[in-house]
Amino acid sequence: MANEHYFSETPESELIFRQIRVPLAGELRDLTTSNGIFSPERIDVGTSVLLANTPPPPPGGNLLDLGCGWGPIALTLALESPRATVWAVDVNERALQLVRLNAEKLGITNINACKPADVPADVQFTTIRSNPPIRVGKDELHSMLEMWLPRLEPESDAWLVVQRNLGSDSLHRWLEGTLPADFSVVRAATNKGYRVLRVRRR
Repeated sequence: MANEHYFSETPESELIFRQIRVPLAGELRDLTTSNGIFSPERIDVGTSVLLANTPPPPPGGNLLDLGCGWGPIALTLALESPRATVWAVDVNERALQLVRLNAEKLGITNINACKPADVPADVQFTTIRSNPPIRVGKDELHSMLEMWLPRLEPESDAWLVVQRNLGSDSLHRWLEGTLPADFSVVRAATNKGYRVLRVRRR
């Protein structure tokens, strides 16, 4: 299983659940993770930095967690905006299974955990939050962001967290040079070796 990655669509390793206690939306919560996904032992540092350096999500509309993993961002969005619809999107079916399991455990009913192709093409988002999978490679990452960021509604923001030594500054420049003219990109925060980029659609 040396070549199995958290961005594998169907992990081949035997499913082994683990129980963790993590802070989400201001409370410690008991959740389930497993092998074959990203950061199963804890909320990873990048996601923690993102959650600590973004404003409360919009109270309604469609909210997107792009590359959701087992769901810390999506679950936080759903807990903080119970009247919104949260789309937890990932290619890893095991991760999506865990998002659904944890949502049920927390009594959350406003999450759709699904693969990218299962999000209706006409859905636009009042916010996008993402700790994007940098290790999929630059071409795949750029393609993903070019697909999803233009689906922001006007006057809405996307928030991305990227490790500085994994190319946050070059990604910032690429976004500025690639996105349409009605988008702006600023560095909103720097913490623990990570940058939080705010992408706004005017």
